[in-house]
Amino acid sequence: MKKILIVEDQDEIRELIRVTLEFDDYEIDEAPNGDIGLAKAGSFLPDLILLDVMMPGGLNGLQVCQKVKADPVMRQSKVILLTARGQESDRQAGLSAGADEYLIKPFSPMELMKVIDKVLA
Repeated sequence: MKKILIVEDQDEIRELIRVTLEFDDYEIDEAPNGDIGLAKAGSFLPDLILLDVMMPGGLNGLQVCQKVKADPVMRQSKVILLTARGQESDRQAGLSAGADEYLIKPFSPMELMKVIDKVLA
């Protein structure tokens, strides 16, 4: 069973993502910010991290992504950045941070599942 970690500060979006994922056979964990997300990634060792870019607190999504991809234990985790920032420079910053995919909010559940299937294939 594939493990997915959802790191998103907005409760409603986190719930929407979790409900979408529950239709498939995934083990799911969640975090409300980057600091908790990074800690959970280190212990949960997810196959995929769905990571919001702009979050309050110490670490934003780009920083979490960089730390995950730099860590020999976690670097196998795929990262999909979720963000409302759709400029090409934002996308390039995400890919430079090590993201495997970049999904712009708002997105449909079907669009999310398509990107997850592609990244986990």
